[in-house]
Amino acid sequence: MNRNELRKADINLMVVFETLMQERNVTRAAEKLFLVQPTISAALNRLRALFNDPLFVRVGHRMEPTSRAETIYRHLSPALDALSVALSLTHEFDPSTSNMNFRIGLSDDVEYALLPPVLRALRSEAPNIVIVVQRADYWRIPELLANGEITVGITQTRDLPANAKRKTLRRVQPKVLRADAGDEPLSLDEYCARPHVQVSPTASTHGMADEWLQATGRKRRVVLSVPQFSALPGLLADTDLLVSLPDYIAEAMAASGQLRYESLPFETPVLELDMVWLSVLDNDPAESWLRQRLEALMGEGE
Repeated sequence: MNRNELRKADINLMVVFETLMQERNVTRAAEKLFLVQPTISAALNRLRALFNDPLFVRVGHRMEPTSRAETIYRHLSPALDALSVALSLTHEFDPSTSNMNFRIGLSDDVEYALLPPVLRALRSEAPNIVIVVQRADYWRIPELLANGEITVGITQTRDLPANAKRKTLRRVQPKVLRADAGDEPLSLDEYCARPHVQVSPTASTHGMADEWLQATGRKRRVVLSVPQFSALPGLLADTDLLVSLPDYIAEAMAASGQLRYESLPFETPVLELDMVWLSVLDNDPAESWLRQRLEALMGEGE
C-alpha cells in the first residue's frame, strides 16, 4: 500500500469529514467539534479538492453523501478509531492529575439511583476530570456509540453494534413502589385494581409489567405516563398510585422514608443492567480506568 498518499492527508480534515458524515449538517458538525461554521465550510472545500468529488449534495435541509463519500467513510472511520487508540497508548493515564472529558450514556433510572455515589468517588479520585452525561436508553445506545457522542453506556440493552462489547453489572429484580403505608404486601388483585404510573420516554402507557401480567391473564390500569423517574416521589406522595421499576431505583427513592417498595405480587424475570462500549477502546488507558471504576461502583452489591 502506498504510504505516500498519507502525506496529502490532514487528520483534522478527516475528523471534519467523519463528523459531517454523522451529522449531515454543517451547523451541527461545527457544534460537535466546537468550531465555527466558516471553518467547517472551508474544511469541506479542501476535502472536495483532496478527493476530487463534491462529497455532499444538499437535499432540503440535509447534506446527503455521494457514493464516493460513502466508500471513503467505510474505510476512514475504522482507521481514525485505530489512530485514536494508537495515540492514547503513547501516554499513561493518571486520574489524580488528568483533566480529560468523559462522555457517558445513562438511562434515567441509572442516573437517578447510581450516578450520585459514583460522582462522589470520582470527584475524590480524579478531581479535574469532566463528566458529560447523555440520556441513553437502550434504543439510542448504538447510535450514540457509533457517533462518538458517548464512549460507554450503562442501561438495559438489546441489539448492539457488531463492534460493541457488553458486560453485565448487576442482575435486576423489578419492584413496586408506593406511598401509602399498608401493613400487608399487595395482593395480585390489589395490584391490578390500583392506578399505576408508567415511566416512558416515548409517552407510552404500556410497559414490561403489562407483558408479564398478560402471561398470567391479568392486566393493570395505567392512569399516568411520565418521561422520567425523577418526578415519581412528588407524584406518588399522598396518593394510592403504584409504579413498577428496577430494584436499585426503588431502594434509592425509598431511602427518604416517604416511599416504600416491595416485590411484585407475581413472577417476573430477572433483568440485567449492562455496561457497553466499542471494542476499539478496549486498551485505551483512560477509558479502561473509567470502565473499571463504573463496574466497581455500580456493580452488584455496591
